[in-house]
Amino acid sequence: MSTLTAVLIIAAVVVALLAAGVLLRARTGSDNGTRSLRRRFGPEYDRTLERHGGDSESAHRDLSERVERHGGIRPLPLEPAVREHYTAQWTMLQERFVDAPRQAVADADELLARIAATRGFPEPERPEDQLAALSVHHPHHVESLRTVRRALRSTSVSTEELREALVDARALFEGLMAAGTPAGTGGARARRVSGPKHGHLLNPKGSGA
Repeated sequence: MSTLTAVLIIAAVVVALLAAGVLLRARTGSDNGTRSLRRRFGPEYDRTLERHGGDSESAHRDLSERVERHGGIRPLPLEPAVREHYTAQWTMLQERFVDAPRQAVADADELLARIAATRGFPEPERPEDQLAALSVHHPHHVESLRTVRRALRSTSVSTEELREALVDARALFEGLMAAGTPAGTGGARARRVSGPKHGHLLNPKGSGA
């Protein structure tokens, strides 16, 4: 074997090893990025992947952009009087559900948007931005707000569907009312807030939603 042939073989081996290393690092980095996003977003990760038709690259880009835009939000504290006011409003709209289910759900939508703005999330006039920010900080419960809005847009939604939407939305209400860090940023579940229990229609078993 000539010296030139040996050098070419060595060079080819070196190139192949370098290419393999780059590929491995890219794959490992991608896996780490997927795990990180799954860990941060939980069920919101799967919903986003589904909305992008299973295109993981588009889903990752979507979620990463949300974190970049809204991850730095530090929720503002709620004054005790404001917290009490919002809790009373939630209790009242639940009680109104029996006589006016659609209006009660519409009131819940408005109240959740207002609480989010009070805590420092984007204003209700920017609903998509507000939802994106909430998905970063409350990924386990943000879908309930989307469900509420889908129900309100529907002309054929049943009373039971409205009831389920309102019951599910309570978890987001509690998360927004929680005094500490939102559930999505630390993995902890939103704690219960003090206040009257659900009415019979919204809580047929007599326990919190």
